[in-house]
Amino acid sequence: MEVERYRVLAERALGRPIVSVDSPDHWFLKGAASALLLDGVLVGNRFVSARRIGKLLLLDVLDGPVVGVRFGMTGSLMVDGDDAVGQLLYAPTRSHPAWDRWAVTFADGGRMAVHDPRRLGGVSLDPDVSSLGPDAASIGAAGLGAALAGSAAPLKARLLDQSRLAGVGNLIADEVLWRSGLSPLRPAGALSAAEVRRLHRHLGRTLDDLTSRGGSHLGDLMGERHPGGMCPKDGTPLTRSTVGGRTSWWCPLHQAD
Repeated sequence: MEVERYRVLAERALGRPIVSVDSPDHWFLKGAASALLLDGVLVGNRFVSARRIGKLLLLDVLDGPVVGVRFGMTGSLMVDGDDAVGQLLYAPTRSHPAWDRWAVTFADGGRMAVHDPRRLGGVSLDPDVSSLGPDAASIGAAGLGAALAGSAAPLKARLLDQSRLAGVGNLIADEVLWRSGLSPLRPAGALSAAEVRRLHRHLGRTLDDLTSRGGSHLGDLMGERHPGGMCPKDGTPLTRSTVGGRTSWWCPLHQAD
């Protein structure tokens, strides 16, 4: 899970006095955030902790507001030139300095930057997290069951609903359901208690695996998510569907309705 890798990388930015803030792309600043306000809040200050809720990175500022960073599909975090993930699936293979949408420079000469070719992410101050559901990495089986209960929506669409479960993206959802043997088209509220427990078990294991590997694009199913792709478990041709507005790949044999 990329944002968890970015959170760990951001810990290298903690406690370092900030001497300048670079906000060249004002469109990338969301809500009340502005170049002037960020400069006033951060210069002479420092980050004291790095947290994550779902896909949102939260940087706590000493005696100041919280800086929220969203990365979208192509954003990445760089600290002192290091990237915690590497090549993202939907990002260009080349880099360009103009794609550094926001950055801070530290007194020791180091730098932390948000690099986003397609400008799908953003930086905000004191982001509202009240609309986010429990984090997928820490939710219990009962909590997952509650997030699914009573819903006629397709299972995958419910997993992607950040207000119900924060942190599951398109690739992760396909990987979890494939590992769990559950169809993305199943009504979310129709799962049995045993199926919810199985889904919860694979959700936790998948998040752990993909975090350690370096991102959601490194799942076991990933290499076969294309026309003509075959299920890595049983060799069945994969089915392509649109679920929750997202392209989905799944095995019609072991993930049958």
